[in-house]
Amino acid sequence: MAWLEVCISVSRQAAELAEEALGRLGALAVTLEDDADDPVLEPVPGETPLWPTVQLRGLFEAEADRGRIIEGLEAVPDVQRPGNIRWREVGDRDWERAWMDRFRPMRFGRRLWIVPTGMAIPHDPENIEIRLDPGLAFGTGTHPTTALCLEWLDSRTLNDAKVVDYGCGSGILAIAAALKGAAHVDCVDNDPQALEATAANAGRNGVAGAIRCFDPESFTAQGADIVLANILAGPLIDLAPVISGCARAGGRIVLSGVLEEQVEQVVVAYRPVCGTVEIEVLEGWARVVLEKGS
Repeated sequence: MAWLEVCISVSRQAAELAEEALGRLGALAVTLEDDADDPVLEPVPGETPLWPTVQLRGLFEAEADRGRIIEGLEAVPDVQRPGNIRWREVGDRDWERAWMDRFRPMRFGRRLWIVPTGMAIPHDPENIEIRLDPGLAFGTGTHPTTALCLEWLDSRTLNDAKVVDYGCGSGILAIAAALKGAAHVDCVDNDPQALEATAANAGRNGVAGAIRCFDPESFTAQGADIVLANILAGPLIDLAPVISGCARAGGRIVLSGVLEEQVEQVVVAYRPVCGTVEIEVLEGWARVVLEKGS
């Protein structure tokens, strides 16, 4: 089956307008990336951190009207620069090959694996496999911030634990926790697409019964044994009362998406109710583990 892809480059400020325009025009999928192919982190609920210049790719059915699409994008700043609207005809195999070339099974810690569709890992009864493909929500394990959280989860015994994943993205951390034996995991995100992806991925991995999805307005939680928040330093600081409020006394709060030089600011925001347990750094990114006081 053939598809039509349109690619445009806009400023960060115009990215949301461009994404909305592509959606209105009938795009089946919209992806955002920059020219350097830097990864986008799992964001604070409802936010998408972007680069100064954003490249958007909209996927349409092959028979889509190119003239209508061009006309529908006219209101987006920068789009009408000469040569900015680029077209490509692609097939299913092209899309499959594009992500398969980039994504391979990945191990985190001793036995936790992320395995894309159609791929396999060496058989070991102790291995825990999360079946996950690149998708529209954030979090496939490839960025150090997610890797740091997965490695921490791999090292923990989670049997019957109550877990919160605040800013769940694709649900990758929640699924890992559930597969490791958590009693239930509450996933919170302001993006309906993220909640849909989390629910779908949970079902695919056989843990739908252990995972519940909420938007922030409908979520109230206390008494969690573990709270995971892989977003960014600014939101982690702003949400400190909310995130720390999810944990029980003595519970662990695992924060990621923090640059090494931002660690102290984050720790200070949680210090009124939490003590620092450990700080781990990977490729300039830090994981901060806190323990909530009584």
